[in-house]
Amino acid sequence: MTRRKFPLVLVLVALGLILAVGLVQTGPTSAAGAAKEVVIGFTASQTGKLNVEAIRQINGLNLWVEQVNAAGGVKLPDGTVVKFAAKYYDDESKKERVQELYTKLINSDKADFLISPYSSGLADAAAVIAQQYNKIMITAGAASDSTYKKGYTLIYQTYTPASRYLTGAIDLLAKLDPAAKKVAIVHEKDKFSTDVVNALKAYAESKGYQVVLFEGYEPGTTDFAPFINKIPPGVDAVMGGGHFADTTTFAKQLYEKKLKTKMIALLVAPPEPKFAELGEACISVIGSSQWEPMAKYTAESAKAAGLEWYGPSVADFDSAYKAKFKEEPSYHSAGGYVAGLILQKALAKAGSTDTAKVKEAMDAMNLLTFYGNIKFDTAKAHGLQIGHDMVYIQWQKDAKGKPVKQVVWPEAGKTAGAIVCPVR
Repeated sequence: MTRRKFPLVLVLVALGLILAVGLVQTGPTSAAGAAKEVVIGFTASQTGKLNVEAIRQINGLNLWVEQVNAAGGVKLPDGTVVKFAAKYYDDESKKERVQELYTKLINSDKADFLISPYSSGLADAAAVIAQQYNKIMITAGAASDSTYKKGYTLIYQTYTPASRYLTGAIDLLAKLDPAAKKVAIVHEKDKFSTDVVNALKAYAESKGYQVVLFEGYEPGTTDFAPFINKIPPGVDAVMGGGHFADTTTFAKQLYEKKLKTKMIALLVAPPEPKFAELGEACISVIGSSQWEPMAKYTAESAKAAGLEWYGPSVADFDSAYKAKFKEEPSYHSAGGYVAGLILQKALAKAGSTDTAKVKEAMDAMNLLTFYGNIKFDTAKAHGLQIGHDMVYIQWQKDAKGKPVKQVVWPEAGKTAGAIVCPVR
């Protein structure tokens, strides 16, 4: 009996070794199931005037990298498992740094895909390099329309374009006060803000409003008295602004000057949770936002709209961001995350990391995410965002008299009705 069992044991051991070797040979190091690291390159304004918005954007993007890698990455049809690595540098909020750094990301760091810096001016500078080196770049935090009218074929926008950034405030004004007729526009003289207010002015005038002041201020302005003093008495609405620092200061000084108007609608700063630190000066101020945590985008609403749903829910993104960064996510945070999500979906759809195949998937994309609808123009303004819409928030007071953010437009998505500016 013993002699008969011994050879069987040897056979079983030998078979086990063969199987073990076979498993090693067909593991991640084999050609069919190889792990592939895809490098995503970008710059971030960790210092300089754009650092508040830019840091939130990279927080969102880094959260996406962490989550998609933890979930196993993107598996391609040939068995390749794609995982992502982020490589970035501080552009110091300076346009002259951007092209040098994006060239370095491509040539030295071997970036496979690119995400833009925050702001239209910096993104526009990066787009030149991306197209030159045949790299797909997703522009997060850049709303200017003009970048997409230069013949580029590899640049894709996440934000609602600047031409539609504040026009909804005119529609809201008509609802808030049908008798309103006079609008003052005071804005930062940078690429993004100028694009926004030019479209705003044209839209306001097309709706019968009189633009009684159209004045620009230099980036870095901190004293807005000369501009506020030019706003004529009896103006129904003040609109404009620029980026976080200047717009916050402008709103504060409008309050201190006790300007009498029915509506204040400004760019970038109002949706930020930090804007509430202005206290009474923030109350009634309206801001256009690319996204808010109160947004009602769901798998069910995607189905109703006939769209594919992709990615985490609003609640899941919101809770994950809060857990990691100990702060409320802003639309800049959501924009950073969704830029990564768009790339993830494009790779999965393409079944490849090849630029031409990923471009084809990007061009055909039309889906709903926690951030809203994503669809790109593929005609004259190639890559321009044509699916996503703005929401408008207003700071009001809760039952305890503390500032609370409400969605006031569009009607279908509002959490509260808009209020007229209180008498200062």
